[in-house]
Amino acid sequence: MSQELAIDVRGLVKRFGSKTAVDGVDIQMPRGEVWGFLGPNGSGKTTTIRMICGLLRASEGEGQCLGYDIRSEADRIKSKTGYMTQKFSFWSDMTIRENIEFVARLYRLPHTRKVVDETLDKLGLTHRQHQLAGALSGGWKQRMALAAVTMHDPQLLLLDEPTAGVDPQARREFWDEIHELSLQGMTVLVSTHYMDEAERCDRIVYLANGHKIVEGTVSDVIDRSGLVTFRGEGPDVRHLAKQLKGQPGLDHVAYFGAALHVSGEDREKIRSVLDAHSGHDVAWQEVRPSLEDAFIALMAEAGEDTREHA
Repeated sequence: MSQELAIDVRGLVKRFGSKTAVDGVDIQMPRGEVWGFLGPNGSGKTTTIRMICGLLRASEGEGQCLGYDIRSEADRIKSKTGYMTQKFSFWSDMTIRENIEFVARLYRLPHTRKVVDETLDKLGLTHRQHQLAGALSGGWKQRMALAAVTMHDPQLLLLDEPTAGVDPQARREFWDEIHELSLQGMTVLVSTHYMDEAERCDRIVYLANGHKIVEGTVSDVIDRSGLVTFRGEGPDVRHLAKQLKGQPGLDHVAYFGAALHVSGEDREKIRSVLDAHSGHDVAWQEVRPSLEDAFIALMAEAGEDTREHA
């Protein structure tokens, strides 16, 4: 494996009984980058992440993570990985400091008191260190969790829906921390449903029905969708949505704030339909498709999940 790759896995498959959760996923991820995993619930994002970091043994496939074999050296991978789960998984009846101290002992870190002090300071937790974890808001719980999973200076950070239920300001601050860590050389792989978070990643991987559908920069993924999008604005635009849905050439009709996005693959067909509704007090303008437009199109392209369920 090239030393420039943090993750180099091929043909990852995971079966649970008769259900194939992940089917033939390849990932080649350079060190020091931030990648986003996107996909609907049940698409295989979390299962793929767990196979990569050695928490789950692949049914098929091979590869390396941080230079170690994912099958035979899983323990070595785990020791150099920080994994933050979607659900807050620390002790609510302990203070922030007590939680961090306990995790430091689990990692068997030397100079525990010094490391804990530095970790609390780094994540802006010092002034709250004696508060009970269970009494914290979602944003502060998330910050404490990030402190706990990065205090051993991992080379790889895996984040599974890390900002679910967190307010926008806390999400933005969290992402500032993530990019600061990546600038220091840490590789970050994050599973998310938020389009604005995906747009903060160097590259994104879209999974559906256990398969990798597309990978690339945000711009690459939008181009790959092949979409043409028009944005409609005006006092009557909301009344048009029902009339436009299902019209030939209009693959997707969706609200974006006070506007309406209409997307399809044939520009002339879209124009024809919109011209037929030009009597309404709505102004239409062609715009570059958003990542959310592309996401909706990719979901439709992937089709219904036909994997056999256990």
